[in-house]
Amino acid sequence: MKLNSLFAALAVLFLALAAPFAQPAAADGDEKPGLFVNLTTDDTWSAAKAIMFAHQRALKNGHETATWLNVRAVYLADKKRPSHVHGLMADKGLSIHDMLQAFIADGGTVIMCGACSKAAGLTQEDYINGVTMGSWPVVQGWLFQENTQTLSW
Repeated sequence: MKLNSLFAALAVLFLALAAPFAQPAAADGDEKPGLFVNLTTDDTWSAAKAIMFAHQRALKNGHETATWLNVRAVYLADKKRPSHVHGLMADKGLSIHDMLQAFIADGGTVIMCGACSKAAGLTQEDYINGVTMGSWPVVQGWLFQENTQTLSW
């Protein structure tokens, strides 16, 4: 009998300790958390994984999703740069530009870092169609939106 009491006490303790780490329920029961992907590299293998994850795993599963291209990642959407894909994503035959445009077409948001764009010598006209030039209000609107998670690549 004492062993059963010990197991019951441990189970209660475990649940009490685990409760703060549980996934919060959506406010209306149907709302899924959003995803803000912070992409900082122009390495096309890493970028392809990040864009694929944002598009195929988050956006297509009903999560509002934005990808913020900053630091060297601003070069990924430059119309003049080649955007081939390496690794496991290469067999799809899509370029980074193709992947970004499909993400946008399906309702995803691609935000360009304004300061990084300026440092790279790029303007809105240099980018593929559909990207949003970022500003602090645009970025903070996503970053601090309630029920949004951030993932960095």
